[in-house]
Amino acid sequence: MSSIHIPVLIVGGGIVGLSASLFLSSHGVESLLVERHASTSIHPRARGLNRRTMELYRELGIDEAVRAAGASLAPSWGIYHGSSIVEVVEGLTRKERSEPRKLPGAAFSSSLGPVEGIRGTQDMIEPVLLTAARDRGGDLRFNTECLTLEQDANGVSATLRDRSRNVELTVHAAYVIAADGAGSPVRRQLGVQTTGAGTLGHLLNILFEADLGELVRGREISMCSVDRPEVRGLFTAINNRERWVFHLAYDSQKGQRIEDFPPDRCQELIKIALGLPDVELEIKSILPWEPTVRVAETFQHGRVFLAGDAAHQMPPWGGQGATTGIADVHNLAWKLAAVLHGQATASLLGTYDAERHPIGRLVAEESGAASDKYGLFSMQKNIPAILGLVRRLPRLPGYGYVYASEAVWTEDTTPLLWRMTRLLPSVSQVLGLCGSAGSRSPHIWVEHQGRRVSTLDLLGKRFVIIAGADGNGWCEAAPRVASYLALDIVAYCAGPACELVAPEGAWESAAGISIRGATLIRPDGFVAWRAWGIPPDIDQKLEDVLKHVLCR
Repeated sequence: MSSIHIPVLIVGGGIVGLSASLFLSSHGVESLLVERHASTSIHPRARGLNRRTMELYRELGIDEAVRAAGASLAPSWGIYHGSSIVEVVEGLTRKERSEPRKLPGAAFSSSLGPVEGIRGTQDMIEPVLLTAARDRGGDLRFNTECLTLEQDANGVSATLRDRSRNVELTVHAAYVIAADGAGSPVRRQLGVQTTGAGTLGHLLNILFEADLGELVRGREISMCSVDRPEVRGLFTAINNRERWVFHLAYDSQKGQRIEDFPPDRCQELIKIALGLPDVELEIKSILPWEPTVRVAETFQHGRVFLAGDAAHQMPPWGGQGATTGIADVHNLAWKLAAVLHGQATASLLGTYDAERHPIGRLVAEESGAASDKYGLFSMQKNIPAILGLVRRLPRLPGYGYVYASEAVWTEDTTPLLWRMTRLLPSVSQVLGLCGSAGSRSPHIWVEHQGRRVSTLDLLGKRFVIIAGADGNGWCEAAPRVASYLALDIVAYCAGPACELVAPEGAWESAAGISIRGATLIRPDGFVAWRAWGIPPDIDQKLEDVLKHVLCR
């Protein structure tokens, strides 16, 4: 049995595990990823990525490749209900389009960030991530499963098995990220308990091919719920031509079982739901699944961290499953890097659970609330359903939450009069983009070194200070404190005559600071501290804040 040593072992090679490999590589941390399946997902699964996720992929420089991978699904629009797809689609006006449709709310949210969310299925996106991860030095091994994990004060020992050669090896890792799915063997080995509503229904996820391209051309739909005496389920578009998925609901309480739906019967039911009894149809796979709300009691267990579906399971109605998992590992990657590079103490890793567990639970519960009694997407239009949608709106683009942990310095130095103005509700406050400590850093467009960039484009690998137009004191203090703490810190001023050329007051207004104030932004793009002005002893104050945030 051979043995290797690695800083981080990633168990699971789906969209979350692949993203973890990319984020760690961007911070200069070596990792080994193992996936028990022979390849990336062959089933569509997730069908979209929100704005925040695309910001993270823009940070890696792969957002355009990811967008191109989902191009065939981009025209899809709308959620419909009817007795068949034919009935619904033929009731729509055909419109030829030269550009892909934007996601709902894109025009409203264009000022919130530099990129839009996309539609795109997991089987299309994962190969892009896999190629990028390997290009950046990631060690990714498919057809390899994690058999056991044992951890002590010094690290984690894992026994892996190469399934293609039936060879075992031992890996010694400082830390482990378990992104091994809803059934997470790692979570079971650790004995981690879960809470939540549990199973909401019983469905068959049927991937099939049928040439519907001409039917839907110019009137592409995203989802269509069908409810008939013979069949109940939900169609989802995959490429708007020949690839489709039908979520077939069955009632276990009435004695229905998976065995009652062999491929021949599924084919017959899909034709009925399509309203096309003579269409040529080929079933590619049938995947039983249960829409579920379950959240691990904690996401950190010693040196092992749960992420994605291993940490929180939720129905896909709202597109929060994959995107929440990707945000998990983005949050964790910079913290692991800081600890492994000796810039922070291991206590910083405890803030992963403190920050990600509340949002994981919230979006899981909200996604569950969007399900009907069969576990399908709820098409109800009553007042409770509408209010539930309104409450979920801030989370749909990937915003709407603020972190509270030791990795955030919450001191508010804003004068009382200005603080009172924040009591008035605003879009940025509702979405958690107002520049306060624990929120995602605000976005404005600036000119930097002759290029138009977002302030978010300056983030991702180090601590960044963005000060107001008269905040040069921050730019002078940053290198001194960085040298003393052995940290990488860069500082900018934003204003009409600054390094970041911006309209007068634009950054100050977005960040909630004065022209002499600043925001200290963590490597994950979240505000660690906001200062209204320049403190009397700026070096000492900045040092104290950074030590607190890094748990030193």
